[in-house]
Amino acid sequence: MNYKNPDENGYYGEFGGAFIPEMLYPNVEELQKSYLEIIESEDFQAEYQDLLKNYVGRATPLYFAKNLSKKYQTQIYLKREDLNHTGAHKINNALGQVLLAKRLGKTRIIAETGAGQHGVATATACALLGLECIVYMGEIDIQRQAPNVARMKMLGAEVVPATSGSKTLKDAVNEALRDWINNPQTTHYVIGSVVGPHPFPDLVARFQSIISKEIKEQLKEKIGRENPDYVIACVGGGSNAAGTFYHFVEEKDVKIIAAEAGGLGVDSGKSAATTFLGTLGVLHGSKSLVMQTEDGQVIEPHSISAGLDYPGIGPFHAHLFKEKRAEFFSINDDEALKCAFELTRLEGIIPALESSHALAVLDKKKFKENDVVVICLSGRGDKDMETYLKNL
Repeated sequence: MNYKNPDENGYYGEFGGAFIPEMLYPNVEELQKSYLEIIESEDFQAEYQDLLKNYVGRATPLYFAKNLSKKYQTQIYLKREDLNHTGAHKINNALGQVLLAKRLGKTRIIAETGAGQHGVATATACALLGLECIVYMGEIDIQRQAPNVARMKMLGAEVVPATSGSKTLKDAVNEALRDWINNPQTTHYVIGSVVGPHPFPDLVARFQSIISKEIKEQLKEKIGRENPDYVIACVGGGSNAAGTFYHFVEEKDVKIIAAEAGGLGVDSGKSAATTFLGTLGVLHGSKSLVMQTEDGQVIEPHSISAGLDYPGIGPFHAHLFKEKRAEFFSINDDEALKCAFELTRLEGIIPALESSHALAVLDKKKFKENDVVVICLSGRGDKDMETYLKNL
């Protein structure tokens, strides 16, 4: 089974597709027809790979976490996406999409952001490549991710608050889609996760797949084999996870684990654990698992981490879940916090709250002493210091 790429209509099994307003058909169709040809072309790849190396600072290290390994009696490697320029994996996709937008003749970039990392990455790419940048962000996220808002503004982006609904990530996506409908000719929407109408889930996964490509190369160098026993990543929409899983999903000997935001608990009414709570529905242009009421109204998600505070999951991940190719865990706020402090004190690395959900799997599952466990450390914790200080 091909887990990695969607079919010609953008479906991973029963999930995916493009459910969009008529006004957006020309944009989305243009992307569908041209994205692979452009991003696989020699000149695009030459520019993109050069920027990844000399601007972003890739390859990111694959770090053997000796103290963490000792505590959990297994072999733990951290893929250090937190060491990328701008502090997270988001730059891999933002740079790729802004380069693509330029080749499509677009002059204006819009983006949505929750934790702010995608907003910062998109603003960074726009500053570098000379495009106008507007970032939509939930009013609540603007308050809890103030350092990233300041960075976006310094980079020249306009930050527009989303004041409807829960005033978080899903509302920012709604506002960005509205903007795109009103400005289809000049504007490209840089979606930050493996969500949205086809081809976005595939486009974002391809740009993020550099993560698993490097893991394979680095493991070969370190332990003499390309495949770990386990790969673990946190999942909201799921872009860092898609990148971490991409080159392993067809490798049967690699077990895949996804960590979702349990919030205050799956049954608390304050959660974002979509695979536990979601049903088949359409959200932001694709068919996937969505947290919704019986009559299709989206249920407001909750997570301590702004980047996992999303009521759906990308179709790539919904398919992995449905086919039991990946094991999903729900990690509560307090469990993620505990693991953030643990990594900081054991390894001297302050992780993003999102990444801390992936680390918390270590408390939920027993690994063998010789298992090679790779965890994607998707971002650094600077943006979450206010939350950490409240819980010190």
